[in-house]
Amino acid sequence: MKTRRPRSDSAKAAVAAAQAVALGPIAPPPHVRLRAQDWPFWNAVVQTRPRDTWTDNDLVLAGNLARTNADIEALQKSIDVDGFVVEGKANPACAILDTMSRRAITLSRLLHIHAAATVGRSEDGRKAAALEREARQHADDDLIPTLSTLQ
Repeated sequence: MKTRRPRSDSAKAAVAAAQAVALGPIAPPPHVRLRAQDWPFWNAVVQTRPRDTWTDNDLVLAGNLARTNADIEALQKSIDVDGFVVEGKANPACAILDTMSRRAITLSRLLHIHAAATVGRSEDGRKAAALEREARQHADDDLIPTLSTLQ
């Protein structure tokens, strides 16, 4: 039987989270090859979920997603240089970029790291956005104490 995870608002969960942060991002399994340009995406992907929720298969998919995201960036740079039309025809990189973007979305869903899983339901986001808009409206009011950044 699977052991229950501690409540996310418990002291035990806070200690586990601090320990996970101290360990840094999860390393890929030995059979998952990452290029230098993949590493920023790998770190972003594996830090999206709690460390103890990743399975070996999830890490393989995370490697695929990291490589896909790096390839998307390279394709976008190519399109930025060459344009959407090359020699009177649609740039073939655009079709590849579309395919890679779809792959990234699919992998994100499989890994359960898409926006609804990480940020929450859109109605919750709408409430948070409304609170932020309201805070922006009051930002110039000298009577309301606010946080400020030093420059």
